[in-house]
Amino acid sequence: MDKWDLFQRFLITENAQISIRDFLINAVIVLVLSLVLEFTYARCAKSLSGRKAFAANFFLIAFTTMLIISIVKSSLALSLGLVGALSIVRFRSAIKEPEELAYLFFTISVGLGLGANQRIITIVGALVLLSIIWAKYLLSKKTRQQNLYLTVSANGSGKPALENIDSVVQENFKASKLVRYDETPELIEAAFWVEIKNTKNLQSFKDKINTISPDIRVSFVDNNSF
Repeated sequence: MDKWDLFQRFLITENAQISIRDFLINAVIVLVLSLVLEFTYARCAKSLSGRKAFAANFFLIAFTTMLIISIVKSSLALSLGLVGALSIVRFRSAIKEPEELAYLFFTISVGLGLGANQRIITIVGALVLLSIIWAKYLLSKKTRQQNLYLTVSANGSGKPALENIDSVVQENFKASKLVRYDETPELIEAAFWVEIKNTKNLQSFKDKINTISPDIRVSFVDNNSF
């Protein structure tokens, strides 16, 4: 057999039989891991909107990935055809946060591993990653911090100096950074990024800043909103 015949045989789609028993076992594992991942995302994710609706797609994505890999893994021609088909499809779904993309890759990895019939390494890898996610979540509950965008503004003759505002900010927050400062004869406005542990810091800051001038206006916005 010459090299050309060997190459042609390599490209031929072979009718490899997929074991129904193995496929059903992998489908059950996909279902279990997807449900665990769905619960983990709904509980541990930092996203505040649509977590359950987003996590409901995990099983569909993992199962579809497993089905595709199970079909094309035995044939180079089918694999090349899959690449061509996917190059036509354009996915326009917007990913708002990197965390969502990380969970999608996790879901696809489960489908890829089980589609390739690598059950042990897939299960072990998924359990290790889930354990790390839960460990970080439980630890972060004890030392949870939040970054806020703080704006302090005042007008009129009683407007405070920037040094006074900055000293109160540094006194009440663990970390702070001045990001914007505007001053006119009628108005002063300063914006900071601040890091807090609990809402007591906000109330303490508001009480102390009001002692400088009762006309000061204070606003806090979540830094992730920008």
